[in-house]
Amino acid sequence: MRASASAKINLALVVGPNRGDGKHEVVTVYQRIGIADRLELDPADGLIVEGFPGDTLVRGALEALASKAGVEPNWRVRIEKRLPIAAGIGGGSSDAATALRLANATLSEPLPDGDLNEVAARLGADVPFFLTDGPQLGTGDGALLHALELPQDYWVLLLVPRAVQKQSTASVYASFDLRGGSAGFDDRRAALHAALAGVRRPRDLAALPENDLASSPLVDDVRALGAFRADVSGAGPAVYGLFHHKNAAKAAQRALKHAGETWLTAPAWYG
Repeated sequence: MRASASAKINLALVVGPNRGDGKHEVVTVYQRIGIADRLELDPADGLIVEGFPGDTLVRGALEALASKAGVEPNWRVRIEKRLPIAAGIGGGSSDAATALRLANATLSEPLPDGDLNEVAARLGADVPFFLTDGPQLGTGDGALLHALELPQDYWVLLLVPRAVQKQSTASVYASFDLRGGSAGFDDRRAALHAALAGVRRPRDLAALPENDLASSPLVDDVRALGAFRADVSGAGPAVYGLFHHKNAAKAAQRALKHAGETWLTAPAWYG
């Protein structure tokens, strides 16, 4: 069994206070994009994960699935890693969700969607998103999902900056807390909901609030090159720009080659 494990960007990320369980209250807009890892899964005599030595999420996901289903984790998974690692685009979470979906389908009694989502949510707040189709509004810690109707007809330029050391997500949230970033959360959350209510065309996405958690000077550079919206995805360091036209996105990609690794892609509904 083979499947793609697509990346995501956060079209908005509003962050509130620590909830007391080690997680923060968030409101975020998840959008899948058309670049992906590839996974292959087969039955095996034990749990074998190949292709990506740094994996922990896929192995943990399959162990959790087996425990929930009351079976042995007898799968071999091969990960073909194409996405940048620790970039804020959910590559590891997408791999984990894809492995869950593939492995669940091999069970004689597959877990129902609710149970599978429960397993996914314990692995990470954005893992359940990758079990859904289409853009989603994430609330709570990001794992409570509500389907959104958003335009999908634009181009996405993704940039992972060169010579920028990725901070751990925990340290990014710690810095957020130190600077009192949660102040005004209710107002920012209301502004996000109001902006979403007004989205009809791609350019309306420009009204979404900027990422509360992470910023980058490259965001201004991407905007200056014609993006109608640009921001950091998740905890970073990946920066994205949204463009109406492919030629403009390509020109921006050429202009930013010096700044890091780039991908030109588009929104994806599933996979």
